[in-house]
Amino acid sequence: MLRDRTRSGMTGAGSGRGRTDRASVAGKVQDGPSQRMRRVAEDIRHRLSAVLARTEFRDPDLIGVHLTVAEVRMSPDLKHATVFVSRLGNVPTDPLLPALKRVGPFLRSAIGQGMRTKFVPELHFQADMALDEATRINRLLHSPEVARDLPPAPDPDEA
Repeated sequence: MLRDRTRSGMTGAGSGRGRTDRASVAGKVQDGPSQRMRRVAEDIRHRLSAVLARTEFRDPDLIGVHLTVAEVRMSPDLKHATVFVSRLGNVPTDPLLPALKRVGPFLRSAIGQGMRTKFVPELHFQADMALDEATRINRLLHSPEVARDLPPAPDPDEA
């Protein structure tokens, strides 16, 4: 009897009630990052911000540079972290990415102390372009070409 249940997709007594098969869970596509991915990413962002704020690097490209860690995105297996960094002001971050890659192993070991995960993720650095994109969209929305297509705003005095 147990053999028949196994062949039909059931794995034991009562397995069809309230449980999901591993295959159906594994085949499910997630809508976004899991709670664990977000929690680990936020922990890494805080730790990395603290290390970048208090550490003087020997790398000549990073001497006197103040970086902001805007966001960290984790891979589903928590082994890779994409770190989005930016500089204060309108200074490009792209020239610093090779230097951050060089000090990556040091940063990885620094944030790994005290983390309670099985693996310390490998860090991949990218320039944060969110503010530039927001500025570009704002400029587009206020351009005369777009304003021409919008209906006139109601006059607040008439209401």
